[in-house]
Amino acid sequence: MLDFIVLFLTVGIPLSSALLLASLGETVNQRSGVFNLGCEGVMSMGAFVGMLIPFMVGGAGKVAWYVNLAGLIASALVGALLGLLFGVVVIKFGAPQGIAGIGLQLFGTGLAGSLYRHFIGGAQGVAGIDAIRIPFLCDLPIVGKMLFSCNPMVYFAFLMVPAVHYLLFKTSWGLRVRACGTMPRAADSMGIDVSRTRYQALAFGSAMAGLAGAYLSVCYAKIFTDTLIGGRGFIAVALVYFGRWSPLGVMGGALLFSLAQALQLAVQAYGFTTFPYEFLVMLPYVLVIVVLIFVGKSKHVGPAMLGKPFNREMRT
Repeated sequence: MLDFIVLFLTVGIPLSSALLLASLGETVNQRSGVFNLGCEGVMSMGAFVGMLIPFMVGGAGKVAWYVNLAGLIASALVGALLGLLFGVVVIKFGAPQGIAGIGLQLFGTGLAGSLYRHFIGGAQGVAGIDAIRIPFLCDLPIVGKMLFSCNPMVYFAFLMVPAVHYLLFKTSWGLRVRACGTMPRAADSMGIDVSRTRYQALAFGSAMAGLAGAYLSVCYAKIFTDTLIGGRGFIAVALVYFGRWSPLGVMGGALLFSLAQALQLAVQAYGFTTFPYEFLVMLPYVLVIVVLIFVGKSKHVGPAMLGKPFNREMRT
């Protein structure tokens, strides 16, 4: 039983990293008053670009490590550019954020798939970035394998939780972001450029989503397919509501969802044939729906102007 629990947690914790990165970025987006349903498309483009560079350049040893790092950086830049493109549509032109987000999702997913077929053509893998073992700590019983033998991006994802919390609640920029999502007209009267702040939040949040996609293709699966993201972009948006727009709450939601996913993998690995694993496959998604129902009934509300465009020429 202990071995099953260790396997369950060892699979679930790394699996949460992509969701955690994407949902932390979406938290910043929504705190500024913009929700981005196109997160799935941004993650798809990040996954493709992150893999394309190491696939095209190759290399070995330290060279391969730097090439993979370049792929991760490129994925963040592509994500930021897509975020700014989304910002032009919803901030400058005032398009409905939900419809524009779905458009971005279709655009990003379709473009990534088309470019993948043009440049790569078939199922091709990359060496990617391997897990690292932290000396001494990785030899600890039970927790050593779970916590101290992970991919560097896993550590980065969890380090971003306090970093984003500090950014939002301890810096002047974070105060401007929260003001733009709650009282943009008051923020504008205080000299804050609401549009520019929202552009900045979208660039940051979408860069995180691009990194989340690249983690899946470069560090986790080490391959790109059309179905690699698997709905994680939409789940990331839902996890922001689950976490009540708090980085710590979002981390809890990402772990909960990923551990529910890991449960069905562990059950299959241990050959528990008497229990229908198909039920466990759908469990994470059912869990998100149930959680959102309870969150919807909660008195706690998010940013007051979430999803509403701001026009300083209008009084409302």
